[in-house]
Amino acid sequence: MGNTGAQQCTRKFYTYFLHKCSYVVMGNLLKVLTCTDLEQEPNFFLDFENAQPTEAERETWKEVDVVLKDALGILDELQAYKGAGQEIREAIQNPSDEALQDQAWAAVVPLVGKLKTFYEFSQRLEAALHSLLRALTSETYNDPTQHLEREQALAKQFAEILHFTLRFDELKMTNPAIQNDFSYYRRTLSRMRINNVPAEGENEVNNELANRISLFYADATPMLKSLSDGTTKFVSENKNLPIENTTDVLSTMATVCKVMLETPEYRSRFSSEETFSFCLRVMVGVIILYDYVHPVGAFAKSSKIDMKGCIKVLRDQPPNSVEGLLNALRYTTKHLNDESTTKTIKSMLQ
Repeated sequence: MGNTGAQQCTRKFYTYFLHKCSYVVMGNLLKVLTCTDLEQEPNFFLDFENAQPTEAERETWKEVDVVLKDALGILDELQAYKGAGQEIREAIQNPSDEALQDQAWAAVVPLVGKLKTFYEFSQRLEAALHSLLRALTSETYNDPTQHLEREQALAKQFAEILHFTLRFDELKMTNPAIQNDFSYYRRTLSRMRINNVPAEGENEVNNELANRISLFYADATPMLKSLSDGTTKFVSENKNLPIENTTDVLSTMATVCKVMLETPEYRSRFSSEETFSFCLRVMVGVIILYDYVHPVGAFAKSSKIDMKGCIKVLRDQPPNSVEGLLNALRYTTKHLNDESTTKTIKSMLQ
């Protein structure tokens, strides 16, 4: 087979050539393996535990690290968020009792300050995401596999952002006090304005900001929506950058996570079960982002993500440990219910 033939070889021929031929001349085999048109599944270990920035990564890494250092504290505060349900109920049941109204207001104002902090952090996280996408889609390397393999510290930070995002939204979804507190705050603030009562704390959250915060928390998965919108915005603002540069980074990362999770040799290199869970969460996170950014989404036949393989990896875990992630695919993706989604994939997620 000449060089021209090697350049025109297809995956089908490649599979046949490797698995069916009982005898292959080494020179011909090398030509097949170096065929540039082959789409081989990225297969390398992405060190989520120990990756350290190279000199080339350091500037972006430092910028993002400042944001990620605050992420853990945000999750701790959200997990500890109890709300002012008791005070609000008593104030509503006794509308003429000024002392109870004051108590409810005093309880809610600092909580709204926390909700404002969470919202502002979502904006910082989006900016950090843009920095990472700029680095991982640049022309420094030829393809996303090279980017992720050689810029592992940035890939790790990207993964940490996704992990934080899904964890934040899981906590938010199980805490109805968040929206109840904010709704009470806005109603009370409106009433105080009508009655010309000075509202302590209004300077913290003015009406315009309150509208934006309210919209943020009205979404079932606010942090994921912020990240999805941020990724879409990145693509639209960088029109000179082919959309494939972004979607290919996402699909490659999903594939790398899947391969690491289903390959015993790679799994054995995780030092803890937490890293395994982290990898599952990251795989789901990049699938959701890809589904939002790619024109036809993650579930179509033309998708570069092996959705059946990814879902199988999730299904192979204890149900109680991955139900939240399966629900994220069921309810927070954009294209699952499209006609282009195969019945097999839909049934796997039922």
